[in-house]
Amino acid sequence: MKEFIAEVVSMGRLRHKNVVQLLGYCRRKGELLLVYDHMPNGSLDKYLHGPPGNNRSLDWSRRFHIIKGVAAGLLYLHEDWEQVVIHRDIKASNVLLDGEMNGRLGDFGLARLYDHGTDPQTTHVVGTMGYIAPELARMGKASTLTDVFAFGVFLLEVTCGRRPIEQKEFQECPILLADLVLQQWRDGSLADMVDERLQNDYNFDEACLALKLGLLCSQQLPCTRPCMRQVVQYLDGNAPFPNQMLEEVTSNYRGPEPCVASSPPPSTSFGTISIDLMISGGR
Repeated sequence: MKEFIAEVVSMGRLRHKNVVQLLGYCRRKGELLLVYDHMPNGSLDKYLHGPPGNNRSLDWSRRFHIIKGVAAGLLYLHEDWEQVVIHRDIKASNVLLDGEMNGRLGDFGLARLYDHGTDPQTTHVVGTMGYIAPELARMGKASTLTDVFAFGVFLLEVTCGRRPIEQKEFQECPILLADLVLQQWRDGSLADMVDERLQNDYNFDEACLALKLGLLCSQQLPCTRPCMRQVVQYLDGNAPFPNQMLEEVTSNYRGPEPCVASSPPPSTSFGTISIDLMISGGR
């Protein structure tokens, strides 16, 4: 507990326009509560996945502005602060909107700090189903690249207006949004995945960039994912997107493994999970 409080105090020094300010903490009935700056427009999740008839909507320019803001905030956490901050729970519901509808990355309850140049070693799986990188699920190893994976899923979610995992009625297996986007990209119809609520009123090049970058960030192998500095460069147009690299790293992917399920899996719930792993070293 002392170590966690020390990290909370350290994270209170984070200062970036796309990071929600952590004001402090308090204890209540045995719980440790984090206190953040108030964000009047709530979470991005409400705008993307509100109830039917929800009149809250975001046009494409605002979505792309939010995407770029979250990317800038995550770059700050990974590379531009005094320590490395691994967020470990990047998702739309943890992106909060201020009074001017700027996206700010919030909820640092699972975040961990590391010194630059060190290799973080964890055996604790935390995060939200659908956003958890394969190596994190298998070995509990969190890193900046597991954050990049989650950011890639977030990119697809914002651009498509769909959750990362969907369970349709009468379907045994869940549908992964990344698989749908990848298939449409291979078929040459990537724009078909853009949120239909935009009614074709969006910047085609920006939307396709967001979708392709989402695929690249959410690759299965960590070594094939870009770092957040590269991500920001792609989004800002300061570096050309590596189309050939995306083709190469996705060429051997044959889609999800077939599964048999009699009921919807727990992955259709989007609450944060926490699992301890026992990992033994090789002999």
